[in-house]
Amino acid sequence: MPGHSKPRRNRPLTGLRILVGRARHQASTLSAGLRKQGAQVIEIPFIEIRPPRSYRPLDRALQNLRHYDWLILTSVNGVEAMWQRIIKLGLRKTELFHLHIAAIGPATKKSIEQHGLKVDVIPAEYVAESVVRTLHSRVKEKRVLLVRAKVARDVIPRELRDAGALVDVVEAYETVVPKSSRRRLRAALKSSRCPDFITFTSSSTVRNFVALLGTHAAPARRQECPRDPGLLEAIQFASIGPVTSSTLRELGLPVSVEAKEYTIPGLIRAIVAQHSTLLRSGQAL
Repeated sequence: MPGHSKPRRNRPLTGLRILVGRARHQASTLSAGLRKQGAQVIEIPFIEIRPPRSYRPLDRALQNLRHYDWLILTSVNGVEAMWQRIIKLGLRKTELFHLHIAAIGPATKKSIEQHGLKVDVIPAEYVAESVVRTLHSRVKEKRVLLVRAKVARDVIPRELRDAGALVDVVEAYETVVPKSSRRRLRAALKSSRCPDFITFTSSSTVRNFVALLGTHAAPARRQECPRDPGLLEAIQFASIGPVTSSTLRELGLPVSVEAKEYTIPGLIRAIVAQHSTLLRSGQAL
């Protein structure tokens, strides 16, 4: 019908079911963006953010900020956890003004700036390797404080130490598998209307997805959500960037979609582009 063409153009994901696996308190931005494009969103968190076992290392570093030259923050979670401790310790924001601050991406940068701090460096690509390339020539004999999750890749501290920096790494939070999501995830995958896409916004979400399934995900993917293989593979896996994609492949899962810009808006654009391509080729449902 002619009347349906305009809504389809304005809401290109209409009719699709997309599973968002971000932490519960972070899902809203991605979910809202997908719904705006017409998708039906299922929210099942693959990741839960918890305080570290001890705040002592972070607190000690924050109380000695005057000794640091650089502060590197790699996530919004890290920014918020650090700021809560700054308030708890009764520190003033002015005690951070001497620091050069690096943020791994625009969301982290925005979070830092909302607390009244200036971000000096944001890498061209929003991954650890790009942070290292950007800072490599600027940190020799400088003291660097890296605030991050308990489980994270060691690319930044290792490479910056090789560049001559004195790097302290402190944990601001940890990510765990939300066990309450296991039953909901399995039910969603066995549904007659299972997801068309599953989104992954970090390596942790990929690993936790596999853990929630309780088995290696690739065989489960072939067994669940049967569809005519001539139309569309069971589920399209959508990755926010190359590091997350690498983890998917490492665990035997294909990468159907990878964002060109490693952000939530970039991921949404990539899903829209992929679905449009499938529609044009006649492979979409």
